[in-house]
Amino acid sequence: MSSDQHPALEIARLNFRYGDRGFELQLPALTLGRGEEMLLVGRSGCGKSTLLQLIAGLVDPTSGTVKVAGEDIHRLKGAARDRFRGRSVGMVFQTFNLLHGFSAIENVMVAMLMSDMPKADWQPRAEALLRTLGIERLDAPAEELSVGQQQRVAVARALACRPALVLADEPTASLDPENSANAVRVLRDACREQGAALLVVSHDPSLEAHFARRERLEKLAPSAGSEAAA
Repeated sequence: MSSDQHPALEIARLNFRYGDRGFELQLPALTLGRGEEMLLVGRSGCGKSTLLQLIAGLVDPTSGTVKVAGEDIHRLKGAARDRFRGRSVGMVFQTFNLLHGFSAIENVMVAMLMSDMPKADWQPRAEALLRTLGIERLDAPAEELSVGQQQRVAVARALACRPALVLADEPTASLDPENSANAVRVLRDACREQGAALLVVSHDPSLEAHFARRERLEKLAPSAGSEAAA
């Protein structure tokens, strides 16, 4: 089976324990198909951010498997995992994590450092994504953009390498209600256009109306405990 025939995300018997803090996350199964979108909700502290870190291979599970596009990300080590993450997983952070002092287009092109994309294609790809998302000031420093524009640059960066899966951690937390609805639309539309699966985690109930597939982490992982930074 070729990589593009595998689901975007397959989780099986995932278990994570955090040292002596008593936090434990057990997720028996979760699958997200190619191009599928899902909202995962849960109270603050239940482990939503930890789950995204496990999916992205930023932390290792105690046991179980996480496959992205058919590849067990935790079987990869060091630079191999970094390269795979760069190619296959896009991330939109709560605070966007844009590089200040870098322009909008430079922030998108930075994501391509871990890709297999020819360097000559970086700038055209970044320009096309930003313009599609309504960003015209490509050379404007990130800190001079509005919050809504920064969010769009973050979405473009997440999609830069044509990932199979995009993870969004509380993507509307920094936005007012009006901009939140628009931001969710932008994120969903961009992922659909690029053919990327989308997993959004949030404790904001207003997002539920935007997603046909909604799950509660406490239901999927009943053992989820308190977490310092969920």
